[in-house]
Amino acid sequence: MRPLRLSEFIGQKSILSNLGVYIQSAVKRNVVLDHVLISGPPGLGKTTLANIIANEMGVAFTPTSAPAISRGADLGKFLTQLNHKEVLFIDEIHGFQKKLEELLYPAMENFILDFVAGEAMTAQAIQIPLRPFTLVGATTRSGIISEPLRNRFGIQLKLDYYTDEEMATIVSRSSKILGIELGKGIDFEIGKRSRKTPRIANHLLKRVRDFAEVAGEKEISEKTCKLAFSRMGIDSLGLDDVDRQILRIIIQRFNGGPVGLKPISAILGEEERTIEDNYESYLVRIGLIDRTPQGRVVSTKAYEHLGLDQPKKEPTLF
Repeated sequence: MRPLRLSEFIGQKSILSNLGVYIQSAVKRNVVLDHVLISGPPGLGKTTLANIIANEMGVAFTPTSAPAISRGADLGKFLTQLNHKEVLFIDEIHGFQKKLEELLYPAMENFILDFVAGEAMTAQAIQIPLRPFTLVGATTRSGIISEPLRNRFGIQLKLDYYTDEEMATIVSRSSKILGIELGKGIDFEIGKRSRKTPRIANHLLKRVRDFAEVAGEKEISEKTCKLAFSRMGIDSLGLDDVDRQILRIIIQRFNGGPVGLKPISAILGEEERTIEDNYESYLVRIGLIDRTPQGRVVSTKAYEHLGLDQPKKEPTLF
């Protein structure tokens, strides 16, 4: 279901428009495209966009991930096997080992693999020329990428969450590819519960399809759609049970906040990074949680969504 061309990619209009210019310029000049860094939350289309870059350039696409490259030999194998202008995609590039970055720098800048063979008195510097290539790196945590590595990417793109209308269009496109018939407005109902993330939208579409299949429906009805989301515990904003638990912990245990991530993690029984990456970012995005220097605070909107009364704050005396 992944789009294969820029023209098929839904949303991210500004990014796609600029990227199209960069690619067309490289093709017209018959040169390799500058290295590209794509950042953004999980499921927004970073891998898809990397594949599209290779397709638009008319070259091969070689995917890997930073955790899979643990030795210089691993990196050297990928780089030396690339042909002219080909795309090497490294997912989660923020996890790239610092000791290997030194090998990557000359490869990105001068297309040279520079390493030392042997030890002590027998050590010998060896340079292996590489064919010009494009490195596309993807990251969900751009803030921890080292500055020297970041600066070597000539093109830096940051994907943002999608609108409800764009999500409905994505659901509609996926349903046609999968041969799923949708009733009126079902694409929007699924889209608005998909946390503004295409990957989640495609998962939810398949799960709602399952309920319709068991109900004997050829076309997914509004009744079956709402039943499916009720059974899965997903509400109108796309929140699941864990999201609501996080909000209730802050409200009921910490009087609405502020509170740090560590106490929430301890009560919920989830790792801090899991909460931060998978739940909190969306809750902040839709305005249910505010991050302050003192900690997390739930908003008035969160009380309204949960149907809870907001406690009155005592006035601050100066």
